Amino acid sequence: MSVTVEYSLADAKHLPYVKHSLVEVHTEVWGMGSGKDLEPGPDGAFEARLEAAAAMPGWTVAIGYEKGRPVGYCHGFSLAADTDWWSNMILPLPKYVTWETGQRTAVLSEIVVCKPWRGTGVATQLHEIWLSLRPEERVTLLVDSAIGDGALQTACEAWGYRRVADHRELRESTVYTAMIRPVRRP
Repeated sequence: MSVTVEYSLADAKHLPYVKHSLVEVHTEVWGMGSGKDLEPGPDGAFEARLEAAAAMPGWTVAIGYEKGRPVGYCHGFSLAADTDWWSNMILPLPKYVTWETGQRTAVLSEIVVCKPWRGTGVATQLHEIWLSLRPEERVTLLVDSAIGDGALQTACEAWGYRRVADHRELRESTVYTAMIRPVRRP
């Protein structure tokens, strides 16, 4: 498959103009109404989660389009100095890891690519384009290691992320792998 994808970047003030593209990709990948909180469903859970993320400081999104059709996106934000991001680690991390200034760490919230464009480099391009304008020194994300029998975590490791801890939200059973890497690799 020959892929000619064009990429664009947007910030929170542009969300009203790009939201439909994100919802379109998300719906194609996750479907409607299967009960996962990641899915848009009739209650608009995805849109609400997206708007909450866009309200975070420094939120940006990279979107890939082929022939005007959205095929993937990557979005995230800056961790605030008073964040509780690191508080749900199963084993506490040292202060030098969890210390935040509001400008130290970006969070990669989500990266989603429609099935026909997986394995074509689109996810890598979205990731790199999103990172290209991040002012922070490092980026973190949470990975469900069960996704794709570990393929997602393997892809993150190939992008330079390293495991720092296991993470579990209160009242949830899924254990996520917390990973981190420098925004700019040497």
